[in-house]
Amino acid sequence: MREQLAELSGAPPVEWVSSLAQAAKPLGEGVECVLLDLDTSGASPLSSLRWVCGLARDAAVIVLTRLDDEQLGVRALAEGAQDYLVKGAGGGPLLARAIRYATERRRAERSMLELREVHLQAGEYARLERGLLPTPLIADPRVGVSIGYRPGRGGAVLGGDFLDAVERTDGSIRAVVGDVSGHSVEEAALGTSLRIAWRTLALAGSDGAELLRTLEQVLVHERHNEDFFSTLCMLAISPDRRQLEMRLAGHPLPIVVDRHGARLISGSTGPPLGLALRSDWPATEVELDAPWSVLLYTDGLIEAPVRSGRHRLGAEQLVRVVGELHAATAGGAGGGARPAHGVPERGDGQFVEQLIERVRGSVEELIDDVAALWLTVR
Repeated sequence: MREQLAELSGAPPVEWVSSLAQAAKPLGEGVECVLLDLDTSGASPLSSLRWVCGLARDAAVIVLTRLDDEQLGVRALAEGAQDYLVKGAGGGPLLARAIRYATERRRAERSMLELREVHLQAGEYARLERGLLPTPLIADPRVGVSIGYRPGRGGAVLGGDFLDAVERTDGSIRAVVGDVSGHSVEEAALGTSLRIAWRTLALAGSDGAELLRTLEQVLVHERHNEDFFSTLCMLAISPDRRQLEMRLAGHPLPIVVDRHGARLISGSTGPPLGLALRSDWPATEVELDAPWSVLLYTDGLIEAPVRSGRHRLGAEQLVRVVGELHAATAGGAGGGARPAHGVPERGDGQFVEQLIERVRGSVEELIDDVAALWLTVR
């Protein structure tokens, strides 16, 4: 066979070994095609084929059979071979064509597998998105909620940012935005776990520092890396919508907009979840008169460098952008639309999407993931 291939123009380099044991090293070095004589001693024919296919996963395999055992070649196709040839039948052109066709078929199979992996990965990302960015459970018609997400650095997958808002049976509202350290799918899965745990605890009546301590236990037990932690901002809004209680776990300050304009809600903060167990997160209470709005967001919205200099956008500049956009949209009226990324909206329409676009227009690029929740009381 080497002589037959050598007679052809553009003949590929060929390495020949006389046993499976001698083939182990060459098969691990990027071989494109393997010609396997099923009469090779030391194992049953199909076992030899399985061994070769397992070792040279990307290579096309052509098996060689005896003249009186063509059925063995057919069975070999079912075991992963791309083709079979009867020894002694045909010459160099037939052999070259078989190698070429088998190699192209193997490449096509690899492409199909890669495409399938892409589709499966897209499905996983969609499930993670639904977990990280749920539909807020708010029944009060006086309350509007707008949520949004953008991956940082032009990425196409979610990181560990998560958010949620729920209304309890007593009419009070709980809202949260959190950020798990890191930007991989593993962090996104952890963020999804925390978001679901938070919603469950909030609806079950857990509150304040007790809720955060339980959520921290969930994080510690669910994380696979002890370095993972999560910052978080949680709000509790009274049934009459006149009082807001804030608890911070190493997270950026939220922004409130009312008749006095836009401003940061300053207050005490505790450490991020997962860094110091049995921590406390003091409450900050704010009195408000409707109409008012509050923005919860992750640090990706304020850490991007601005175009006009080396400094970052910062929280104070974000306050200005929020105030201007709020005034331009007459308090965020409009709505019910469904923006990009499959994120549900209600009440305030595209406010968060417009805010993120304004920030993107004034910075070099979003260097971190952004999640934001805009809650309006009328």
